[in-house]
Formats: sequence, C-alpha cells, structure tokens
Amino acid sequence: MKFYKYHGLGNDYIVMNPAEIGRELKPAEIKLICHRHYGIGSDGILWGPMKSDKASFRVRIFNPDGSEAEKSGNGLRIFSKYLFDHGFVHSEPFKIDTLGGIVTSRVRSEGRSIDVDMGTVSFNSRDIPVAGEAREVINESMTIKGRIFSYCAASIGNPHCVLPVEELSAELARTYGPAIEMEPRFPNRTNVQFLKVLDRRNIQIEIWERGAGYTLASGSSSSAAAAVAHKLGLCDDKITVHMPGGQLTIRIRENYAIDMTGPAIRIGEGTVDREAFTS
Repeated sequence: MKFYKYHGLGNDYIVMNPAEIGRELKPAEIKLICHRHYGIGSDGILWGPMKSDKASFRVRIFNPDGSEAEKSGNGLRIFSKYLFDHGFVHSEPFKIDTLGGIVTSRVRSEGRSIDVDMGTVSFNSRDIPVAGEAREVINESMTIKGRIFSYCAASIGNPHCVLPVEELSAELARTYGPAIEMEPRFPNRTNVQFLKVLDRRNIQIEIWERGAGYTLASGSSSSAAAAVAHKLGLCDDKITVHMPGGQLTIRIRENYAIDMTGPAIRIGEGTVDREAFTS
C-alpha cells in the first residue's frame, strides 16, 4: 500500500490515495498503519482525493483508533500540500468536502504556507452536541477526577471542549483529557483544549484529541480555542495560537467564521508491506 507522510507542527498524518490502493481500508488496518511500533505511525490517515458533487475534492479523516473524524485543521493543510505536491492544484483557491462540511483552501509561497477557511464556529449545544437543553455552552462547570473546571463547548464541524486555566502543562492534558473526551455530556465524545490566554493576541493550548490522544498541535483545536477566547472578550479577532508543535494564526471574521494559516511539511513516502498485517 502506497503512502505519503506529512506533518503540521508535529501533528503527523499519512495520506493514502484510494485510486492507488484500489479498495477501502479496514478499521484494523487503519489502527495498525497508525501504530507507532507495529505500523508507520501517525496521528491519523487522510483518505483521498475522492470525487465530490459539492467540491473539487473529498477527503475522509481516520483516527488512530479506527474511528472517523469530521474535520482536522492540520489534516486539511497537509491534504492541501499533498494535492499541491502532486499537481492536483496550484495557487488558486479550491474546495474540499469533509464529513464536517466544505472548506476552502489555498496553497501559498510554493507550498510553504496554507490558508484554510475552516467554516463557522457554533457554541450551540445542539450543533456540538452537548446534552441538556438547547443553549450556548459558555462558562459551565464540570468535575473531573475531583477537580472543578469551567468550560466552553464549540463546534467547527467537530466537537470541542475548551477549558480556560491559569497554569498549563502537557501533564494536565494527559491527566484530565481522556476523562473529558468520554464525559457523558458529550454524546459524540469531544476534543479537549486547555487554554491559557497570554494577551489580547496570543493564547497557548494543550490538546487531548478525540480518538488520537495527546497531540502536539491541532488546527481545529486552535480554531475552537481562539473562538472561545474571543467570545469571552479576552482576545481580539486575530490570534496566534501557541502549541508544543508550533504556532498557527487564526483570524475570526463575522459570525465566528475562521481563517487558519500555517505550514505543512512533507516527510516522505513509501509502501506498507503486506507482511505488516500478518503479525
């Protein structure tokens, strides 16, 4: 099986073209390919390009646990870079069909920077979803492992739980992220961001990603966290998001439409041998 590996700020994905594979991937194959020891190792698989009636291209996004994600900001930048590298697109804007909606992407600076119109953030519990009555989920509270957190929930085509904190660490995300991901109030599980506001134009986040675990960077997480910081009145409409893997620029337009700008880096390509699936 032919594959192409990229990373966006340390969040790595494998791109696999269905036309080159010739069949669908099985969940067990997805898990093995993404496994850090038994497979190639990645934070997910981008399955595309495929035809779409709504956009230039369609992509499916698979998590390392075999589940399917609605949207991934880093994944979309990586997929855009793959399309550019292989001559599917050039410098013109193009649309990508995802399970979480249509996005517009543009590759700039000869592939060194990618802009993605990520869509619109909603704080409505029905859109995210969050259990209970219909409402904007802002500054609610939950108790996880004996600790009380204030949180906001948001969707940008996939669910997010953003928890403002004063002190931030990877340990915080690893300790509380798994329980928050599986919290019953989130019927589709949720991505988790611990948020520290640095100033009006800068925030810092640590991420626990649904279906993937602790993650060095995330575009959809950056979008959701920046939108929450702006919604709470703590930040302006252009925000640099600092993560362990690096930085993304988020611009918040009218009605919380999000523009994301950041890099995607090609690592290499190869084949997954048939023997890998026999162990």
